[in-house]
Amino acid sequence: MRDLFERIIENKGPLGKWASQAEGYFVFPKLEGPISNRMKFRGKEVLTWSINDYLGLANLPEIKKVDGETAAEYGAAYPMGARMMSGHTDFHEQLEQELATFVSKETAYLLNFGYQGIMSAIDALVGKDDIIVYDVDSHACIIDGVRLHMGKRFTFKHNDIESLEKNLERAVKMADQTGGGILVITEGVFGMRGEQGRLKEIVALKEKYNFRLLVDDAHGFGTLGKTGAGAGEEQGVQDGIDVYFATFAKSMAGIGAFLAADKGIIDYLKYNLRSQMFAKSLPMIYVKGALKRLDMLRTMPQLKNKLWENVNALQGGLKERGFDIGTTTSCVTPVYLNGSIPEAMALVKDLRENHGIFCSIVVYPVIPKGLILLRMIPTATHTLEDVAVTLEAFSAIRERLENGTYKRLSAAVAAAMGE
Repeated sequence: MRDLFERIIENKGPLGKWASQAEGYFVFPKLEGPISNRMKFRGKEVLTWSINDYLGLANLPEIKKVDGETAAEYGAAYPMGARMMSGHTDFHEQLEQELATFVSKETAYLLNFGYQGIMSAIDALVGKDDIIVYDVDSHACIIDGVRLHMGKRFTFKHNDIESLEKNLERAVKMADQTGGGILVITEGVFGMRGEQGRLKEIVALKEKYNFRLLVDDAHGFGTLGKTGAGAGEEQGVQDGIDVYFATFAKSMAGIGAFLAADKGIIDYLKYNLRSQMFAKSLPMIYVKGALKRLDMLRTMPQLKNKLWENVNALQGGLKERGFDIGTTTSCVTPVYLNGSIPEAMALVKDLRENHGIFCSIVVYPVIPKGLILLRMIPTATHTLEDVAVTLEAFSAIRERLENGTYKRLSAAVAAAMGE
């Protein structure tokens, strides 16, 4: 028998093995200063395309005023305890009702964190006799939630309705044997590719296959739809979403999340969501802050308009220059390039040090080997000048990638890592 930690020390995993070269720069970087389109990285100002503050709310004076006043009145801890025991307030209820109304659902329930909240929701919604069918490209929080399920689950190919139908047919046969039901899970917007989930087509299958639909709309809430109510509103099928989930960590520039559904479903979840029943309630500073953010989201459409002006300029400019941005139909802007992990490191270092541009880098195992994904998040705080500067920089780095400059620069790194 070996010591448990031997394996951990010997094999840090596909990302962990790069820690000595990457930590503090490519992963766990420190962006400093007010949240905006320009921040500080290692003491230098950088044009930042890596912050999910879609509507630019994070550093607005009105927002900071409410946050500060709430902190002064209540502190950072109130209310203490879980909602069910001692952490419930009128403001929690007010926020829930306003959120439910905004996304056209009967009622809603606040979650202290999105990741653990949706995991717990999946766990609560299905029993061992039920079957889950979910998109293979689902976010890690969904995958971890599905792992809690003691029954059967099937994945369907990403946004592939034919694959979904095949797996629904399998699920129906199994449900007939177990006496259970079927839960389909997808996303309003997939955070890496930027594609909207095919909600309209999925909802159209509900009558034929008798399933319920859970949608994670973290990136769609506040950015899509006429009012900003998300991907369901954008596609005209919000009524067909049985359980709607969104987080405050993106458009709302805060902490927390919510589920919205018919009252009977929310009443059940309130008494069965283990991550909320046995964890501290969302503090007042985040609740009242979310009320203010939601109000601005609803009453200031110019924020979403400016966001999409920047999105269209960035994505349009990239496509004009021949960059591969996949099939994004949202603000999320992926740029796909061919190259190794060492080349990706050299490329990103060039972007940050020589062009003053900071964006997220995604490599294997998140995406296939040989691909580099530069993931960009436009916000309402960006300017058209920011877009122009970025397009020029991307043309320059692509040329260096294609002419082998980064391959030569990364040779020493690759040799050291045995790649």
